[in-house]
Amino acid sequence: MISKILRKNTSAAQMAGFVLSNFIGLVIVLGGMQFFLDARSIWSDSDSIINTDYLVINKKVTSAGLMSAGNTRFTEEEIARLGEQPWVRSIGRFTSNDYRVMARVEQGGRGMSTYMFFEAIPDEFVDVPRSQWAYQPGSDEVPIIMSKDYLTLYNFGFASSAGLPQMSEGLMSSIPLTLELSSEDGSRRRTVHGRVAGFSNRLNTILVPEAFMEATNREFGSQAGAPGAPDAGQGATRLIIDVSRPGDTAISAYLSEHDWEQAGDKSAAGAAFLLRVVVGIVLAIGTVITILSLLILLLSISLIMERNRAKLHSLLMLGYPAGMVARPYASLAVAVPAIALVLSVGSAIALRAWYITPLEGLGATPAGVWEMILTGVALAGIVCGVNLLTIRRRVRGAFR
Repeated sequence: MISKILRKNTSAAQMAGFVLSNFIGLVIVLGGMQFFLDARSIWSDSDSIINTDYLVINKKVTSAGLMSAGNTRFTEEEIARLGEQPWVRSIGRFTSNDYRVMARVEQGGRGMSTYMFFEAIPDEFVDVPRSQWAYQPGSDEVPIIMSKDYLTLYNFGFASSAGLPQMSEGLMSSIPLTLELSSEDGSRRRTVHGRVAGFSNRLNTILVPEAFMEATNREFGSQAGAPGAPDAGQGATRLIIDVSRPGDTAISAYLSEHDWEQAGDKSAAGAAFLLRVVVGIVLAIGTVITILSLLILLLSISLIMERNRAKLHSLLMLGYPAGMVARPYASLAVAVPAIALVLSVGSAIALRAWYITPLEGLGATPAGVWEMILTGVALAGIVCGVNLLTIRRRVRGAFR
């Protein structure tokens, strides 16, 4: 009887309007979020060694650079100015070996040897467990991170032409690698054993721990015995940067202005940044619509309660509990977001079924839908909570 009295001024058209406005906002938010989760794997790098937020940059080699390697080194002033950019979180320097390295691999009675090079970056930029990347000075074993491109070139280039067996990443990691380190004049030599700790598809180099590089440069470098690395103070030829916004146009503009270039696939970073911007705009629009629908619902419920203010006051004065009086409006405030949530989740899943096949054809790895559903439940819960608080305040106001 109380519900019939208090809902007298509520129409089905109003209910449908509330549900529709709430549904539009939620389906835009949830649909945009689910598309981002499904599509981001296309541009996200699967490299478990180097974070996707890291960029490797170097100076472009010009005709003058061919005559002097110093022209391609970063000065301390250039590194300092780079570190002041708002999109830079931290900067690491590549350090190269200042001695000769001969590597030998033997498998199945056949062997191969070649000259190679080493580079090192600060350990905080390498996402490898410390137990696998640690190096103790004087140790005969050194961990190595190798570019996946080198293994591909060996398997499909060198191995096929030389009659050598092809090797997988796991097999390559298990084969002992003998490294002979020697000074430029050959007067100092030492043999160590290399252990492949991982492969990277974002770094086109051979990485060793920074502690190993510093120790061996002091031992075999051109300035052996001098404190610090042999090339200390001369600058680095490559830098690794931890950026806050990968793919930001400000990064490419800064690099172009200084005639520097970024290593790796630049289009993927740009596409990922564009995806985040577009999805951010879509989510912002959906959020605005959701907030407006919440305000419309609150305003409508407030108007309905204002029209029934006399009835509310009479029921409260007759001794009816405030909870019982507020229940018709509370059920309305809960039913509208709940219905909108069910419709929006169903629509988002239907939209996902429409685009997921073409997205998989582009190489995407679809994400689950539970994150989207939980977000929808959270948003609907916030809407319900705000509505119930407003109704409680209005009922208490009617008692005065």
